[in-house]
Amino acid sequence: MRFPRLPLIAVLGAALLAAACTAEQAPAPKVLKTQTSADNTADFGAVSSDVPPPPKKKTDIAHTTEWPDATLESGTASISCSTDYVEQGDGKEFKDLAFFSVLDAMLPCKDAGVVRLRYRGRVASDFTTLIERVGNMAARMDIHQRILDIDSSGGQVEDAIRAGDIMAEAGWTIWVRENAVCHSACVLLLAGGDDRVISGAVGIHRIIRIQSEASSRAELSAELHEVHEAMKDYLQRNGAGVAVADFMMTVPNRSLRLLTPEELSEYGLVGRNAAQEDLDRIRLVRRCGLDFARRLDGFYRAYEQQCASLDTGVDAINDCGRALRPKYGFPDDKCPADSPLAALDVKPAQTADAAAEEGAIDVATKAEDARERAARPAKRRQ
Repeated sequence: MRFPRLPLIAVLGAALLAAACTAEQAPAPKVLKTQTSADNTADFGAVSSDVPPPPKKKTDIAHTTEWPDATLESGTASISCSTDYVEQGDGKEFKDLAFFSVLDAMLPCKDAGVVRLRYRGRVASDFTTLIERVGNMAARMDIHQRILDIDSSGGQVEDAIRAGDIMAEAGWTIWVRENAVCHSACVLLLAGGDDRVISGAVGIHRIIRIQSEASSRAELSAELHEVHEAMKDYLQRNGAGVAVADFMMTVPNRSLRLLTPEELSEYGLVGRNAAQEDLDRIRLVRRCGLDFARRLDGFYRAYEQQCASLDTGVDAINDCGRALRPKYGFPDDKCPADSPLAALDVKPAQTADAAAEEGAIDVATKAEDARERAARPAKRRQ
């Protein structure tokens, strides 16, 4: 049986069409994002210096209202008692970190049950003081939902480690919202969070050594070795991948390597903190039962696949999580505070003006009562 011969041009056309279809179906190669950083100054980046650690504090702020004078100078901070930053905004800015200034800023959050600390600026010693004092006040007020809503292009490595360790002991969630960044030293803070919700850009580069006297690569390496080891120890004890510290050293400090969602997951810098999750699971089974823990595991597996990878903003990620919870029986009647994304269930704080108009409370009396309660020693975390 003979087949008809096709014209050569038809054969070539068919071959080209098949090649074009194959090219359309082939996945585009992944492009790793590297950008020039505009933040290579002494105030930002990943800065390390020979500044000694702060002396041991003589005042235990957990047991007194007489906090040492402190003012926030490295950035701007505000307190909100709502997770809805789209409708409710970020609250009123404050700089004075004295006891009653922090108390007044956080007072409406006691009834709401959540505090969201919005911070934009440099990671420095006053930022560490801010984290410590807001966390301490939240403990005094029994506010268990604590969110650091950060936008920072970096700062002092040593202060980032101190702030991260403080957060690790105080139950913080960290947000990097759309249009916000967490670069350089800020990346270390992510290891300190119990949970990390990331929509903005996270990037790394080499540590910038300030006031270095090195005249060779070997001498510079020796100077950086101590802080590099401190970073790795910090990451390890907080459940993050120590490889990120090594990766940082390969990116020139004039550039910024943006981490992909896959890399953030690989390094343990997004979603639930693995180290804290292990500790929480032991406590959770005792308190809420094994079935609760299993449902929680199922929820977070689905949440990470369906919600955490969304690139439309933190608010959209939260909405996706809300919609997913009923499938796994959350919020749980027995343990509502331990249910996933419990911070999203708190009621909006009532303003003092509205409450006064309704005659529901005496604002002055409430403030005085809250001051007395806040003066009591902070409860230890269970």
